[in-house]
Amino acid sequence: MQIDPLGPARGPVAGPLSVADQLEQAFLEEMLKYYGPPPAEGAFSGGAGEDQFASFLTREHAALLARRLDLGFAAMLGARA
Repeated sequence: MQIDPLGPARGPVAGPLSVADQLEQAFLEEMLKYYGPPPAEGAFSGGAGEDQFASFLTREHAALLARRLDLGFAAMLGARA
C-alpha cells in the first residue's frame, strides 16, 4: 500500500489590503489596546502567557473589525473604495 503525501491545507486567501484598509486596521488596533475587552482574571486566566500573546489577539480583533466596518478612511484619503 502506498500513501501519497498531501500538501499543506490552504484556506481562503484574502487579497492585498489597500493603504486605507491598513490604516483603519492600525487605528482599530490602537483603540482596542485601551478600550478592548479586559484580560480574564481569577483561576482560569492566562497568566503571564496571556500577557505575552495579548497583542496577537488584539491585532486579529482589529483585522476582523476593519473588514466589517468602513470608517471612511479611503474617502478621507481620496482613494476609491
